[in-house]
Order: sequence, then structure tokens, then C-alpha cells
Amino acid sequence: MNRIDLNADLGESFGAWRMGDDEALLALVSSANVACGFHAGDPAIMKHTVALAAARGVAIGAHVALPDLQGFGRREMRVSVDEAHALTLYQLGALAAFTRAAGVPLAHVKPHGALYTMAARDAGLAAAIARAVRDFDPALRLVGLAGSALVEAGRAAGLAVAAEAFADRGYRADGSLQPRGEAGALLDDARQACAQALGIVRDGAVTAVDGRRVALHADTLCLHGDGPHALDFARRLRDALAAASVRIAAPGAA
Repeated sequence: MNRIDLNADLGESFGAWRMGDDEALLALVSSANVACGFHAGDPAIMKHTVALAAARGVAIGAHVALPDLQGFGRREMRVSVDEAHALTLYQLGALAAFTRAAGVPLAHVKPHGALYTMAARDAGLAAAIARAVRDFDPALRLVGLAGSALVEAGRAAGLAVAAEAFADRGYRADGSLQPRGEAGALLDDARQACAQALGIVRDGAVTAVDGRRVALHADTLCLHGDGPHALDFARRLRDALAAASVRIAAPGAA
């Protein structure tokens, strides 16, 4: 039987503003990446999201980001390696306070948005993030784009890693994601996205936007929770994986 982790970016509400249906998504995923206040989230949202995930037995991770609430962390910023190390540590400490108070472990770390894509290609930035994770807790798992500099930096730092793929994002022939805003970056058709996910899980490959077949090993699939049809797609993807006898479980779970 094949096995895959399903992760979702959660806790991305802020104050009176709400994004996504976290409680419903937590019934469908095995890992939750909780916003730590830099791109979204606030102390009350973080506490609530950790409690919801803990009640569901979902693995909890820190979704660390650039300090960019206005841009939702999707705008690139010039940061030094020391700044990247510090901002990662800061956010890890914040979320760990809530997981500790809830009596559940912090399991993993996944960068968000621009920080994620920058660390996928910038070895120095990736190494700084990996070093911060190791300095905080070497037992944490680092999640990064499959085949990226971040995954390699995690391995080099002695961390367990989870290579991530996306059911609903287009890929370039080099295995990188098609940038948002460009044609083919987002797969809006649920059937196409489910087929892409199954191809990744069962065949270890994805078809790039130019039609080329690209080898792609993934330990975890990301489900975006901020679209209008996110919940429906998550249910359809989970059903498709179950029909293909794919077990859904967090990395490291028995």
C-alpha cells in the first residue's frame, strides 16, 4: 500500500478577519501547518488552531514566514542569513508555547509563501532556516519543495525531511513550481488535480506545464485551504487516494 501525508496551511485568520474552514479541513488532513503571526495568525488564532488540531490527533507544524501581514507573506524580501535564522527561531518559539501548553508535540516546520520559494532555490537561505530548526529542536522535521535546496539543507543539517508536492499547482520541467500569476500555475479543475496527485503518489512523476514528464518523489501533499472550493477539493482528493488504496498518515506516524 502506498502512503502519503496530507498537509494544510491553517490558522491563517487574523483578528476579526477569517480565512478558510480550518475545523472541516482538520478532519481530512494528517498534518497542519499553523501560521505563526508573521504572514497571518495571531495569539488567539494560534491557540485555537493548536487546540483543534490536537483534538483531531493531527500533527502540528510551524508555518514560518517573512514578516509581511499586508502581503500575506507572498512578497519576496531581501533578508540576510542571520535574519532568516532569527525570524525562524522567533516563530518556532511562539508556536511551541501553544503546543507545550496544550500538551502536544511540535512535529515539523514548513516555510510559507515567498520564504518557501526563496529557500527552494537559495542554498544559503535554506541552510539558515535548517540551522534554526536544528538549534531549536533537532527532532523536528523540515518540510520543503521536493528536490529543492531546502530539502538538501535539511538533510545536511541532520534533520528528518519531508519532500512536498502540490496537487493543485503547475510544475516546470526542472521540478520547480510555475510562479503564481503565470499560465498553468494553478489547477482549477478538481479532476485534473486529483489525477496529478495520484500520479505523484503512485508513479513518482508529474507532467510539467510544457508537457514533459518529470520524476518527483513526495512524502507529503499540500492542500490549500484559502480557495472558494478548497474544502470540496480536499474531500475529493482524500476519496481519490482512498479509492487507490493510498494510506494517509503524517510522516513518522506508525
